[in-house]
Amino acid sequence: MISNRVTQLVESETLAMAKKARHLTSLGHDIISLSTGEPDFPTPDHIKKAAIDAIHQNKTYYTPVAGIPELRKAIVDKLLRENQLSYSPDQIIVSTGAKQSIMNLILSIINPGDEVIIPSPYWVSYIQMVKFAGGIPVIVPCRIEDQYKITPSQLKAHITSKTKLLLYSSPCNPTGSSFTMQELVALSEVLLPHPQMMICSDEIYEHIQYQGQHASIAQLEEMKERTLVVNGVSKSFSMTGWRIGYLAGPKEIVDACEKLQGQFTSGANSIAQHAAIAALSDYIEPTLEMNEAFRKRRDLAVSLANRIPGFTTFVPQGAFYLFPDISRLLGKKYERTVIQNDNDLAFYLLEHAHVATVQGSAFGMEHNLRLSFACSEKNLEIAFSRIQQALEKLEDA
Repeated sequence: MISNRVTQLVESETLAMAKKARHLTSLGHDIISLSTGEPDFPTPDHIKKAAIDAIHQNKTYYTPVAGIPELRKAIVDKLLRENQLSYSPDQIIVSTGAKQSIMNLILSIINPGDEVIIPSPYWVSYIQMVKFAGGIPVIVPCRIEDQYKITPSQLKAHITSKTKLLLYSSPCNPTGSSFTMQELVALSEVLLPHPQMMICSDEIYEHIQYQGQHASIAQLEEMKERTLVVNGVSKSFSMTGWRIGYLAGPKEIVDACEKLQGQFTSGANSIAQHAAIAALSDYIEPTLEMNEAFRKRRDLAVSLANRIPGFTTFVPQGAFYLFPDISRLLGKKYERTVIQNDNDLAFYLLEHAHVATVQGSAFGMEHNLRLSFACSEKNLEIAFSRIQQALEKLEDA
């Protein structure tokens, strides 16, 4: 009874692990979740007030498919003010989260057989989105020695006549790596001779950055008309449940996304859109304070991870995840349990440390785990202590 397109989809591993952790918690287990990709801070008060005001003003009706004019204008102003990117409102479409923005884009430009280059590690849904559209994901494994970033030579080696899109996030989920402008210039030099290629720059973690300024490939004049910038309010403004994302790019593609979205969901939540206007104003002090808290947690989490034998930890430049390499732990055992892969280790830690993580294979790396530090410093200390104690029980097979 179920269609082939659904049976061929893989469940999101991050959501699956969160579901398992919630189930164990409901059974009375003290589970600390390092699997969730959302800030633990409340939505700032001025944003909540804007939503309450919108309710009292009865702004509760259907909205234009592409978003209310006031929000599209606020996005235009934000992109110009913060990113030096000039767009008109008709080059913006608002969606129910950045995830829908990316799916709209892929379904709008990818035909069956088109190739999409995706650097690995990648966000879990990229692969399934491309496959759903009939496209072919071309995975490019990136090394920790290169800060988990695709290099110009790697990019060049994977471009073919069928390549239609380069899809990546910066700052990256799951590694926290961020492209510098110099690195983006080097990639653009490879992309220039291939005008059939578009670029999707997923910048949802833009404001959670720990060094330097955020750089977007769209800021390069020769790349702007070939780049789709995806962003939203979930991470930077602690508004995950409000479900507002947006895409900025060439009008032809934005129009295609609007046509598609009009048949799937129509306009995003009206109240959440009015709240997003307040979020994208120039009052971002709560975001800056949250970023500083994440910086402290990042430093703490790296320090704690470096004490754990078997972890090789990359220091993230943005986002709120550690992505340690756990290769040295594979093959070890506890009683009758042998840790053969990252999935085994994730479930071993869930069972014996009561800490939820996500296996690296969900992000295209089989020898890693993703650990979110979007939780309190106290919980981080407890969680890493539990992890260390559980790993110390492992013996050579």
